[in-house]
Amino acid sequence: MSEHTIQMDKPIGETRLDRRVQDVIGKGVARHEGPLKVSGRATYAYENLAGDGKNVAYGFIVTSTIGAGKIKRIDAVAALGKAGVLHVVTDSDGPRASADPGDKKPTAINGQITHYGQPVALVVAESFETARDAAKLVTVEYEPTEGTYALEDAQDKAFDPGQGVMPSIVKKGDFDKGFAAAEIKFDQTYTTTSQSHSAMEPHACVAEWNGDELTLYGCYQLVSTNVGQLAAALGIDKSHIRMVNPYIGGGFGGKLGIGPESVFAAKAAKVVGRPVKLALTRQQVYQDTSRRTDTIQRIRIGCDRNGVINAISHDTLCGNTPGDTVFEPAGISTVFLYDGENRLITHRLAEVNVVLASAMRAPGEAVGMLALENAMDELAEQLGIDPIELRKRNEPKVDPQDGKPFSSRMLVECMEEGAKRFGWADRSKVPGARREGEWLIGTGMAAASRKNLLQKASAKVELRPDGSATIETDMTDIGTGTYTILSQIAAEMLGLPLDKVAVTLGDSDLPQAPGSGGSWGANSSGSSVYAACEGIIEKIAAKLGVEPAGLTLKDGTVIADNKQTALTELLAGEPITVTGTFKPGDAFKGTHQASYGAHFCEVAVNAVTGETRVRRLMTVAAAGRILNEKTATSQSYGGQIFGIGATLTEELVVDPRTGLIVNHDLAEYHVPVNADVPQLEVVFLDERDHAASPLASKGIGELALSGVGAAISNAIHNATGIRLRDYPMTLDKVLAGWAAGKQAA
Repeated sequence: MSEHTIQMDKPIGETRLDRRVQDVIGKGVARHEGPLKVSGRATYAYENLAGDGKNVAYGFIVTSTIGAGKIKRIDAVAALGKAGVLHVVTDSDGPRASADPGDKKPTAINGQITHYGQPVALVVAESFETARDAAKLVTVEYEPTEGTYALEDAQDKAFDPGQGVMPSIVKKGDFDKGFAAAEIKFDQTYTTTSQSHSAMEPHACVAEWNGDELTLYGCYQLVSTNVGQLAAALGIDKSHIRMVNPYIGGGFGGKLGIGPESVFAAKAAKVVGRPVKLALTRQQVYQDTSRRTDTIQRIRIGCDRNGVINAISHDTLCGNTPGDTVFEPAGISTVFLYDGENRLITHRLAEVNVVLASAMRAPGEAVGMLALENAMDELAEQLGIDPIELRKRNEPKVDPQDGKPFSSRMLVECMEEGAKRFGWADRSKVPGARREGEWLIGTGMAAASRKNLLQKASAKVELRPDGSATIETDMTDIGTGTYTILSQIAAEMLGLPLDKVAVTLGDSDLPQAPGSGGSWGANSSGSSVYAACEGIIEKIAAKLGVEPAGLTLKDGTVIADNKQTALTELLAGEPITVTGTFKPGDAFKGTHQASYGAHFCEVAVNAVTGETRVRRLMTVAAAGRILNEKTATSQSYGGQIFGIGATLTEELVVDPRTGLIVNHDLAEYHVPVNADVPQLEVVFLDERDHAASPLASKGIGELALSGVGAAISNAIHNATGIRLRDYPMTLDKVLAGWAAGKQAA
């Protein structure tokens, strides 16, 4: 086996993917694992049969009933006396698991309670039912302290959290001076609520020890990172842990880091000497894992009477549990989306005794663009300028923060194409002017952007003597289509039919990839597959005594010097195996890379009840090469639906007395259902970003969410004349706006 590394120090130019000889890249290929999932043949975490499948024990977590304080004593005598109970694991003096990948060194609890529902013990029994019943017999004596459960109550003690996925403070020029001198000044505050990831599969795992070696079957998004987190939590070297996550039933960021179930199950399995299965209940998922923080965001814009921005500021306050410094980078797109010489983007963090806040789909943009794109709509109305025209007047030629060139940028093209397809020119420009019976009709739009994030990745590709190929990497698939996309890349590069390529994912024994998250997965891991295939092609060329560029691979054959040879004949019984590694280089560092888009929305608002219904929703996106049109479209649908939820229905309600999440299940936490979602439309513009990766592609899954909610809320204003700035925009807020005489609510 050999290795082949590609480091992107300059744009890669035209590649075999551009030639499309096999013509599978970019096609709308159905997901490989789809039939496995719908038929029940895909094995999820809890379904793994460890050992002989008969000696498995079951765990049930005991959680705290206070939101702040200290554990004085845990009494498990009654639980241990119940028939079938094997052990009770307590964690009052051990490390805790963090649900955020940035927390590489889990901190010790030492008996401290930082939020309601915090896991404090695990009952292990012969059956799930016995463990669940015995968990009710465990009593915990606490020493409560006064907690802080609302972000507003903690803002006076907010602090600068320092470096996160972006610096907490980004500035250029003199914002205060520029804003004071502006002809037109805009200054408004927007709020967003806490949200839940609400993946269909709950957090679950099966832990099994073989001597000092731990195998954990889990459902985590970043395998190589997660192994390190679990090793730190258990106090062992990560070389003793194998993590297996072949199928994951959704994550949306909630499974970026390990959850409490993995640490508890691993500890329990060691003690009882048997594999231990542990799944969180739906209520525990909401209360014990993580959430998206609520935010308070202030947007200030100074411009001239033509709408040309000279000063822009975005200040964000968010919260997290005591000791956790991860913050929501709400201003991450404000840094580069619009021009303006004087700029100030700040983030402050306040400690609240509510479950951990971590990354959730499009961390930063998902909530930050709700505020920014609302503000741009309000400013356009204040100036009497079309919202698209205002954005075009502030389109930067280079990154306005650091002057780097854009690797590619098609924001204007997305807005123009969307306006044409949606019929933007025919909309009613006067709020509240269009009515159908008791329904007020309005339209709105918003820009979309998502930074392109690249990570180092490796994959092993083997071209086998029978003319088939295999791909192995610890990359994961959370429903995004990784299995299929990687097979498409290898099939296109090696000239193979898709059914001749097999993919193995989600095993920490395989070459390391960055995992699923941040919209970096397909681009990064796909580039490592590309690199491995390039190495294989070089070896094929050497066998034929020609240059690699002179090879054409198609339908299981190689064409060189006008001679066609079957791969099976060329290989002569010997496989070619290459581990490919992709590394971002100067091309990434020297350019500003992002995906762009525009959302257009039509809503109907009931003039009697205040209910909002989304009637049309269109997204136009430019994200480099689309690797699979079907999976990219599906991802975009998911982002649009996510945006509907964030704008109209989703809100984690926290009891201000205890920190209990009141609506901790899918019955009361209202994710959009079929009746909430209209016919969606997604349009991809043709784009190649050859500085972004060898694939010339960029992330799409999170771009599709960024800004959706602002398009909806701007449409609500166009329909009603009410300007809402507090998400979600539920009917009670619409009614309150009317009651206030159509003033801002």
